[in-house]
Amino acid sequence: MTTLLRVFETQSYAVDMKFKVLALDYDGTIAQDGKLNAEVRSAIIEARARGLVVVLVTGRILDDLRQVAGDVSFFDGIVAENGGHIFFPINGTSRLLGQPPPQNFVQEVRRRGVSVSAGKCVVEADANSAPVILSVIREMELPLLLLFNRGRLMVLPQGVCKGAGLRTALAALRLSVHNAIGIGDAENDHDLLAACELGVAAGWGSKTLQAAADQILEGTGPAAVAGYLRRTMDEFRLPRERTGHYRLSLGTFDDGSPLAFALRGRNVLIAGDPRSGKSWVAGLVCEQMILQGYSVCVIDPEGDYRTLEPLPGVVIMGGTNEPPQLPDLAQAVRHPDMSVVIDLSHLKQPEKVKYIYTLLPMLAAIRRTTGLPHRIVVDEAHYFLHEPNIRELLDLNLGAYTLVTYRLSDLHPEARKAVELLMVKRITDPQEIHTLANMVKDGTCEAEWKKKLDALAISQAALLPGSTEAEGRFRRFDLFPRMTSHVRHKAKYMDVELIEGQAFVFTNEDGSWAGAPARSLKEFCVSLKTYPLQVLARHAERGDFSEWIEGVFHDHLLASQMRKIEQRQKAGHERNLASSLLKAVNERYEFSSDSAAGKRSVTAASDANHRLEPILSVT
Repeated sequence: MTTLLRVFETQSYAVDMKFKVLALDYDGTIAQDGKLNAEVRSAIIEARARGLVVVLVTGRILDDLRQVAGDVSFFDGIVAENGGHIFFPINGTSRLLGQPPPQNFVQEVRRRGVSVSAGKCVVEADANSAPVILSVIREMELPLLLLFNRGRLMVLPQGVCKGAGLRTALAALRLSVHNAIGIGDAENDHDLLAACELGVAAGWGSKTLQAAADQILEGTGPAAVAGYLRRTMDEFRLPRERTGHYRLSLGTFDDGSPLAFALRGRNVLIAGDPRSGKSWVAGLVCEQMILQGYSVCVIDPEGDYRTLEPLPGVVIMGGTNEPPQLPDLAQAVRHPDMSVVIDLSHLKQPEKVKYIYTLLPMLAAIRRTTGLPHRIVVDEAHYFLHEPNIRELLDLNLGAYTLVTYRLSDLHPEARKAVELLMVKRITDPQEIHTLANMVKDGTCEAEWKKKLDALAISQAALLPGSTEAEGRFRRFDLFPRMTSHVRHKAKYMDVELIEGQAFVFTNEDGSWAGAPARSLKEFCVSLKTYPLQVLARHAERGDFSEWIEGVFHDHLLASQMRKIEQRQKAGHERNLASSLLKAVNERYEFSSDSAAGKRSVTAASDANHRLEPILSVT
């Protein structure tokens, strides 16, 4: 199946993330012998006129830069002294990231015959003076670092670097490094390129920097940068690269090799049976993106993503409150350091559909304009993305969507066609396996995949052909744990006796009691095994089970699972209602979390399921 390697990648959907920031080194990159290249200056002015933000990131001291470059007001920001001094020309404000060099240190270095220039944070000298300067630092026990840049040496406070300076400057401008292209040429530009979403090394500069860069800019000098800037600003998209240094690490393949990939510019589909852990995998992807500073917007129909809230910058909207008004949400998602989970679990299904049908076009419009949010996650996507209006709801060219579903056959063909990374959990439905085979254009794999997909443990997932990482074949991998998981043994709650008025009452069609009230979760589970399907189905179609769990136990996660089962029952997709309800309760409260890790057994699978389903306290 090696011919399938590029099935998705050859399609013309994801043209990649919008960029808003150009972060440019000075000497050797856009300037020669201290003089700014005239073509680059013109390109920078043009870029700013078209709405791009241009930040100069240089090792030079600001006063020295002004002497050689002249007017620097055409930059939105200047990160000078290799990250130590941040300056905004528009209003003349400055900020230091490090302490000024100790005066006695500068005096001692000069006393030993070394000529130095001292800025607000940096001390500069000839590279050959490094042994003398290092000796002084050691004798005086100073927290200073040495950084070489061609024939020059910079002495810097700890923690000061170009990447840190750029992040601070962009935070002040309410922008993200994930919408930035960084261009540099020398040893001190490694951190600049690593900080930006796309790091570009000048082809006429350091070979070591080129080896570490995402992209190499061919040419012989600064004039080539002007052409690159103009070509890139015409696209307004980050060039499509699959070797980006911002990579997600989800697990390890059977051969022990890691699964790590760049997600930028790729539409992702995560599919699997109900309760197979697909939302957990989507949460793992969200978690890693958030921890890397990406802005994520999760459309959460059933409240499965509330456990992301402890992560930095994450806010939960909706839930027991009304869903956010679109103007308020639009303001929130414009913040590059904020991620939003929109919990719609308390809305009825028609209300969810109506809300999402107005929400998705707004998110696409904001992202086309601002580049934010970096990723849009749509859980239970089959409920919302099956109609012919798919192009009105999603801008699939953005390459920004993660779709999560147990009914990928119900997704509109345009949505399936736009997928570039296909990740699956356990799937047993032959129709869904047939749809997967059609997506990778190989009808001969269905029988093989049926066995492999059915055998996936709860702690495992698989990549399917179509992405580079899959290498043209079915590749199973073991999932890494999540930081936001929280496991507690809670079997004791099965026996808690409820007070009068809190018991669950199973009723007949005429409203009469079908039997004694269930006064505990254990009694509820016993009752599920005894009542006929028509009794259970009526309660499911009304949403009685999830409402009871939410209202009495305040267990949002179990209520979310119950709502999913109820939705599947309404849609005619639930094969065994009683069994699914029992499984949801048992997996939540009965299995111990103390099983030995790593064992391939029923006990280990149950324990893994605990790890994959974070638990909230029951009050």
